[in-house]
Parts: sequence; C-alpha cells; structure tokens
Amino acid sequence: MIEPLDYQQAYHACDLSEFSFDTTESLEPLSKVLGQERALDALEFGVEMRQEGFNLFAMGPTGSGKHDAIMTYLEAKGAEEAVPSDWCYLNNFADPRKPIAVEMSPGEGRRLQYDVRELIAILKTAIPAIFESNEYRNSREMINQKYLDLQEAIFRSLQEEARKRDISMKSSYASRVTFAPIIDGHTLTPEEFDNLDDAKKEQINTKMSEFENIVKKGLREVSQLNRLMQEQFKELEKETTEHAVDTLIDEMREKYAGNEKIVTYLDALQEDVIEHVKDFLFKPEDAAANPLIGMYGTPSFGRYEVNLFIDHEELAAAPVIFEDNPTFQNLIGRIEHTSQIGTLVTDFRMIKPGALHRANGGYLVVDVRKLLMQPFAWEELKRVLRSKEIRIESLAQQYSLVSTVTLEPEPIQNNAKVVLIGERILYYLLYQYDPEFRELFKVVADFEEEMRRDSDNMRLYAQMIASVADKNKLLPLSKGAVGRVIEQSTREAGDAQKLSTHLHNLSDLLKEADYRAKKSGSSLVEEDDIDVALHAQEERVKRVQTKIYEQIEDGTIMIDVTGSRTGQINGLSVLTLGGYRFGMPSRISARTRVGKGEIVNIERSVELSGPIHSKGVMILSSYLGAHYAADLPFSLSASLVFEQSYGMVEGDSASSAELYALLSSLSEIPIKQNLAVTGSVNQFGEVQAIGGVNEKIEGYFDVCRRIDPEGSHGVLIPESNVRHLMLKNEVRDAMKAGTFNIYPVKSIDEGISILTGTQAGEADDTGNYPDGSVNAKVVARLHHFAKKLQQFAHKHDDTKSDANRE
Repeated sequence: MIEPLDYQQAYHACDLSEFSFDTTESLEPLSKVLGQERALDALEFGVEMRQEGFNLFAMGPTGSGKHDAIMTYLEAKGAEEAVPSDWCYLNNFADPRKPIAVEMSPGEGRRLQYDVRELIAILKTAIPAIFESNEYRNSREMINQKYLDLQEAIFRSLQEEARKRDISMKSSYASRVTFAPIIDGHTLTPEEFDNLDDAKKEQINTKMSEFENIVKKGLREVSQLNRLMQEQFKELEKETTEHAVDTLIDEMREKYAGNEKIVTYLDALQEDVIEHVKDFLFKPEDAAANPLIGMYGTPSFGRYEVNLFIDHEELAAAPVIFEDNPTFQNLIGRIEHTSQIGTLVTDFRMIKPGALHRANGGYLVVDVRKLLMQPFAWEELKRVLRSKEIRIESLAQQYSLVSTVTLEPEPIQNNAKVVLIGERILYYLLYQYDPEFRELFKVVADFEEEMRRDSDNMRLYAQMIASVADKNKLLPLSKGAVGRVIEQSTREAGDAQKLSTHLHNLSDLLKEADYRAKKSGSSLVEEDDIDVALHAQEERVKRVQTKIYEQIEDGTIMIDVTGSRTGQINGLSVLTLGGYRFGMPSRISARTRVGKGEIVNIERSVELSGPIHSKGVMILSSYLGAHYAADLPFSLSASLVFEQSYGMVEGDSASSAELYALLSSLSEIPIKQNLAVTGSVNQFGEVQAIGGVNEKIEGYFDVCRRIDPEGSHGVLIPESNVRHLMLKNEVRDAMKAGTFNIYPVKSIDEGISILTGTQAGEADDTGNYPDGSVNAKVVARLHHFAKKLQQFAHKHDDTKSDANRE
C-alpha cells in the first residue's frame, strides 16, 4: 500500500541561509533582466543585425516584463548609437502639392528654420528700403522720362501731319486721340460738317481716313513704348530685388553648400521672392485706403517657412519610441487641414510626423494586439518595411472618401528597427496566415514564464525584489519577507523547482505588502505583511468560490466526503475566473452493463465535452479492453458523467477518476468518498501529471472542512506532481495531524487499491489475478457479461431459426 506524503513534502520552503543580507536595503538593484537569457540573446541579435527583414517579435505571456525589458535594453543600446538626422519639409515652389523632404544633421534643421525666418524678416525691411531709395527712384524716373520723350515725339509728329492736312488733333498720354477737319482756320463742328455739300464731305473724309491710319500707326508705337517701359520697370524691379536678395541668400548658399537640396531650394526661394516682390512692398495703410486692395487679403509669407518635421537637436542618443496608440496616422504621420471660407485647405506646414518618423534611425516598439485592432495600420506598417520609405497618405484621399485637394509629400527613407510585443498565439497566427510577416519579422524573442529555482537565481531574485522596491519607493523587505515572496513565486510557477518571471504579479504583491506594513506603522516589510497581502488579494476575488462551496455545504451541489459508494468518485478540477484559480470537486459516476464494448461519455453526447476530455474517455476504453479483455469479447456498455455539470467539461485530468469509477462499478467494490482524485491516465494505466495540483488539493480540503470538519480525508495525485506541491499552511497542518493525506500514485492499480482498501492484484504467469482482488472481480464481471451476451446471441439465433421454419 502506498504511504501518504509527509507534510514537509507538501511545501518547498526557501532556505534563508542562502541569503547574507538582513534587509533588501543593503542589496544592489539588479542591473539585468532575470531569467530571460534566451530572449535577450535574440533581442541582441535582432538589434545588431541590419539586414532587410530582421525586425523583432517579442512574445510571451502578459505581465512577464517584456515591455520593460525591451525598453531598458533598447535605451541602453540606443545610448551607444549616433543621433539620427533631422528632417524638414520645404515648399516646392514649382509644385506646392509636392513638398520637398530634406535630411540634415542633428540640430541643423532648427538652424535652417531660424535662418530662413531671419532671411525673410530682413527682406521685408531691405526690399522696401531699397525701393524707396533715391537711386531706385532716379532710375525709374529716367526710364519714365525716356519713354515720355519718345511718346511726345510721336505725338508731335502726329500734330505736324494733322496741320498739313487741315485737321485739328487733340491727344492725351492715355493714348486717346480725337480729331476734326479745319476749313479756313476754323474747326468744324459735327453740325457744320453735316451742312457741307457731298463733294466737300467726300474730300474731307478721304483726308480723315488717311490721317486715321497715320494715327493708328502712331498709337501702336506709343503702346509698344508703354510695354517696353513696363518691361524696363520690371527689369529694374528684378535687378533692384536681386541686388537686395543676392548677398543675403549667397551667404546662406555658402553656409549650406554641403546640402544640394537646400541650395536648390534657396535658388527657388530667390526666384519666388523676385517674382512676388510686391508682397514685400505691401503696406497695410494702402489696403485701408483702397478697399479693392483689401479684398484680396494681406500677402502671406508662410510659403517661405521651414516645417521642422523631425528635430533631434536636444537628443543625445538614438530614439526609442513606444507607440501606445498605433493608428494609421499615428504610425505614418498625417496632413492636417484648416477651413477657409468654407473650404478645407492645407499646405506643407501642416504635415505632421508619425511614430515611424520619430523612431527613424532608432527603434519603434508597438503592441501587436493594439496594432492589429486599428484599421489599415498593420498593412501600412508592412508596406513601410517592404518599401523602406515612409509615405504620408490620407486614408480619406486614398479610398476616395473626400474630394478635398491634399498634398503628396516626398517620402522619407525608413531606417527604424521595429519591435512588436505580443502574446505567443498572435505570433503563431501571423506566422501561419500572413506570408509577409515571416519575411519582415525574422527574429523572435521568446520570454520565459519561469526560471530554475537554484541558489544563484534565488539570490538574483532577491536583488530583483530590491530593484522593484527601490523603483517604486517601497519599504525594504526583511530576509523572511524575501523568502516568502520567493515561495509565492514558486507557487505561481506551479513547480517547486521553478520561479515565476511574472513581474507584474511580483510588483503588485510588493506594493500591497508595503501598504499593509505602513498601515501597521512598520518601517520594514515582514513575512506577515506578505501573508496578509496574499490573503487580502484572495479574499477580494473569491466570491464565486465561496458561493460554490456554500452550495456544496448545504447539499445543493452533492458531494459525499464520508462513507463508500460503488461507481462513484470525487474528481477534482480547476476553475479560472479573472485570473483567480480555485479547485472544485465534482461527483463522477459510472454505470456498467452488458453491451458491445462501448463507453458512453454523456457529456460528449450532449456536446458538453471538449476534445481533450473526450480523448481521455476513449483512452479508458482502450485500457479496459487491452488490460482485461484481450482474449475475450469486450462485452461492456458503460456510461460516465460529471454529476450536476451544466457547462463545458474540458481536460483529461479527471480520466483516472473516471477509470476508478468504472472499475468500482465493474468490480462492485465501493470507493471511499473521503478521498478525491486527480490525474490523467494513458493506455498502459500509468497516471500522468496534471496542472493546478495545489488549487485542486486546497479546494477539496476546504470543502471537507465545511462538510465534515472532524473527519479524515485525502487526495490521490500523480507521483510526478509531488515536485509541484506548495500547499497552504492549514493543509500542511492537517497533514501533520494525520487528518488529511496526500497519496502519490504511479499507476491505476496503486490508486484503486487505496480508494477501495482492496488490493488491485497482479496477474500471475497464466494471466490470472488473485482471488478477491479488484482486477480479479473486474475480469470475472467481464466474463459474466461476455457469457450473457453469448447466451443472448444464441437465443436470438434460435428464435430466428424457428421463425424461418414456420
């Protein structure tokens, strides 16, 4: 018979002698991420590998510290790297819809912005001053006088021609000419002309027509002179403006001679200033005096500004950007619009950067779940990584949702290393269903949930506890408190030889223990503070557990913890609600009869059985047939059910309990109801490890204390689960007192012997089991079923023969 575990085997306490400190105050904070060597090696490779497609996916469970570890590593790595370039967007004077992107050294972008702003400010003063100078006025007057003289000569010539033809001519310099005939020194009026005889009229009209042709020719010459004068005025304005602009812009050209794009831009800026010199000559008082001028608004100099798109002047390292809201526009930037007279307008100054721009030359970290939830964001990120350029586009424009004119900014080269953070399932789904994903994210950093619990790691874990306390300004922890935290970490890992790397849980526990310690007036977090915090955490979330246990206590949910029952056993399962896990016993019953070798899983028949549970039941059928009916017909029909189960049943951890119930029903030997069972079974009758062993044991213990507080109870667990035990004090106290026992079993034979108090029995050389053993009774019952089935078959055949004879 298997002996129960000693109470000391149910808890793997932390050996405080491993620690040389009294409180965490004397410990150096941990400078590295603990227990993630594999992930950090992958991270280092992914960061240093600069070939195409070697972006990273950091995967692991939520709360494992991926984000903090990655940000810490990248910030340290970025501190060793050069500050990336500044980027500016400049007006494209040739095509304002296509702004120009300019790359500059860090800090140079701000200087360019300042220099251009100062240049325009100086030109606003210098250009009006030079146009108001005597030199300019004299030059303009000379041109004006030159053409006035030429025009006057033309009009004098016309006057002379008019006198020769007895014609009176009047003219103005607005090119308006009137003339009339003269007779005997008298200029005729229209009435006098009408009174002349026809011959005289004809003679005068002929002279007037000839002179009119001469006047038209003269006026064309005057008009041409006006055009030439305006051209000379413009040429004078251009020369004057160039004189004012050349020196200033030449200085800037020399200053930015190393950047061809800026030099080209300055050339275009100079041409635009010359072309729009009147904007610089505009006076507000002119608009006030002339409403027609004011209708068109005051001149805007915004086209000369520099959009300092990305400014790294104050940056000392390569940027590390975490984008918490990875929408389409937050990733690649946006083009803003403003409303003017009911119309949406924009220009190059309204181009705003996205996270990819800010991370360019450094690292961009994105939560992949949030990324996938944003429309178009995932596809756009992949496009940027494929094309290696960031192209700012409007979604509305791209999908023709609006007809507003927008911009097409010149794309910027992408040199950002992208790191996605997410759960493992997201990585595997993307890898399976998105062919581009595996080409763009070739490096995976897989973060562990646990690490080995050895002396070195426990000392490092203590340092990590000190780091968390120091970072969050918490009270120092005593040596005992550190040991208790390590024990709780082991319990969370579900293995006494492991430590959990779930840093969020650790941080939350330390913060609550700190709160409890401060509330009690202590200057140190002690072991009791950890226990109080753990108990409080559990109490806040155990309402459902308490309600279920109350229903078991009052008999609403039927669980027997005393006496013996045939074909009935207490199985153990784990429920998880909102991250809180607790054990729950369930009554499992089995009925057997003559049949055709079928084991009916009632849960499966009503579609309440998950595939893993159904698999476990099928294994039972295989075990029974091979173990007990290898040489005879398997003439059994059995049914299995979780009593009072109203939801899905999943997992195979109850398969050994179901097999025990079947064996009890077949052998007609009752099972002790004060014992509960957990463990899966294989086709050879070996009991296999399961998860949640601590919660299952503690759940059954709590139920037993409610129903039968004075009784003796116990649990059968797989022997391979002994290493996972980290049971609560009250369970260990009951084990020490002998009122609660834990039996580690390796096989079904060991388990059924404990549950029934009857030896399972081993087969001899002839395959026979000892009389009175469980196995012997099972075989006998199966022989009986086979005989009954054979008798039924013969009787059915005889009846059929009689019917045929008749």
